[in-house]
Amino acid sequence: MADLDGVWNVRRVSGALPPLVGVRKRIAGDRGETSVGGVQGIPFDVRGLELRYRAPFAFLVDRLEPDGTGFRGYATAFGRTFGEFELRRSPVADLQAQLVKHIDEAHALEQNVLRMLDGMIQTTDDPEILDRLEHHKLETQQHATTMKRRLESHGAEPSMVRQAAGMLEALMKMPLDLVRGEKAGRNARDAYATEHLEIASYQLLRRVAEHAGDEETAAACQEIIEQERAMAQFVEDNWDRFAEQSLREQGIAV
Repeated sequence: MADLDGVWNVRRVSGALPPLVGVRKRIAGDRGETSVGGVQGIPFDVRGLELRYRAPFAFLVDRLEPDGTGFRGYATAFGRTFGEFELRRSPVADLQAQLVKHIDEAHALEQNVLRMLDGMIQTTDDPEILDRLEHHKLETQQHATTMKRRLESHGAEPSMVRQAAGMLEALMKMPLDLVRGEKAGRNARDAYATEHLEIASYQLLRRVAEHAGDEETAAACQEIIEQERAMAQFVEDNWDRFAEQSLREQGIAV
């Protein structure tokens, strides 16, 4: 549940709960964990507004209700409530949550680009262009791996967010494109647009990472940006070639 994503400070309200000093809940998509002092904690699954703990604590369920800018929680065991607590965000937690969100979107974006590159490779006949696409596919695979590792460093896992998938919806290669006669121009257009979308996404992520003090992610973004720029420049340098191939595919002599 998107509204729950992030890191939450936990404060005891009543019941048989301990003081909960230093307790936090970290939530990303349909999973999360409860920890003390940043140490890896007890994992749970998110089901709507319920946090269902995993074995051997499967008898514990936290039920949540919206409460202003946070949530009121009811700790239950075997279906019975034994304490109440509240969840509140902190500015630092919000910044970390935004960083994780942007890294997750970058990872999802790379997965979509990989699928698009596969479509381009299938419909490319020019040996030099094919070689450049296959080389960039290897780079893109490494980009996806890097973003996955950066997510893991923040205790999160890829969620394949819909936002990033939607960003490439207009650029993805559809099955119809694979059987159309004119391929070179479409491939060049899609590659050029996608590279600039990736550059923009990593420029934003780099700055968010810098604000969050995540130097490794910021450095990884800069390296990826340079590779995306190089791919965009390759397309830029070959527009005449792509146009001529496109016309030939339509039976137009040039």
